[in-house]
Amino acid sequence: MLTLENLKEFGANVEEGVTRCLDDEEFYIDLVNSSISDSRIDELEELIAAGDFDKAFEVAHALKGMYGNISLTPLFKPVSEITEKLRRREQGDYSDLLNEAKAQKAKLVGIYNARN
Repeated sequence: MLTLENLKEFGANVEEGVTRCLDDEEFYIDLVNSSISDSRIDELEELIAAGDFDKAFEVAHALKGMYGNISLTPLFKPVSEITEKLRRREQGDYSDLLNEAKAQKAKLVGIYNARN
């Protein structure tokens, strides 16, 4: 089970996230847990590879909102950068940012799996 403490160690801004959840720590943890099963980072990578920047922007923007609302900063940062590049319809290499997002997601999943 994820705890506030191991989320802090991950780099989440737990205080901010819990505040956004009206100080309901259990609800906050539930939201973080639900983000773990979200597979849209893989979808985002596929859309960018296919050159579908409009759909990729929609997915990136949704991920940015999800990670931002629950203050998962290590995931929010690369996804936010991807979102802004897509907003500008930048061609080019997104692999570093995608790899960072996937690595942070894997790290969070690892923490979750170690606790369950």
